[in-house]
Amino acid sequence: MRAIAIPVKSLAHAKSRLSSLLTPLERGALALAMYEDVLDATLAVDGWETWVVSADESILEIAMGRSAQGISEERPSLRSAVHQIEAEAAARQAEALAILHADTPLVTSEALRAALHTLGPVVIAPSADERGTNLLLRRPPGTIPSRFGPDSFRRHLETAAERGLPTAIVEREELSFDLDEPSDILTVLETHRPGRTLEVCRDMDLAGRLAART
Repeated sequence: MRAIAIPVKSLAHAKSRLSSLLTPLERGALALAMYEDVLDATLAVDGWETWVVSADESILEIAMGRSAQGISEERPSLRSAVHQIEAEAAARQAEALAILHADTPLVTSEALRAALHTLGPVVIAPSADERGTNLLLRRPPGTIPSRFGPDSFRRHLETAAERGLPTAIVEREELSFDLDEPSDILTVLETHRPGRTLEVCRDMDLAGRLAART
């Protein structure tokens, strides 16, 4: 059994770095759109289960309504969510586990499929600045411990090297892009990647609102 797991923060607390541009309700709507776009991509990959971990019941309901597994988050932190995911993978005796962030709205099933088909015990898709880890794939799940947090890309590489394990690095915009800052919204608008995130950005006239700030 192989799984793609998506940790998702509660919508009420999502994307605080966008607070200068968006209201809390708007941030929640944007976070929901990104999550659903990521969920679409994972569910289109054959041979892999999709797990969603969140403290937000509405997030879990969407997942379970679309044949993904919903896991109720015990404590509201990424580290705790990842530990729950890893415990589930161990209990299910998963042969491979991929952890994908929910704020990567440009991801496509084709890009995800390419990453999952990349050979090696550790496969990483770093963030665009090569500081974060947007996708971490391990075969088996306990090959290396997760090191999510500040500078996680370097820490994952170092951990794998300490264990003598090769790491395959996947560099694709669909996986490296994450939406954290107001300027990232322009990337979504310029790439025209079809999906809910683009629709929400257009519906909120975020291009106009960003232009008015300059």
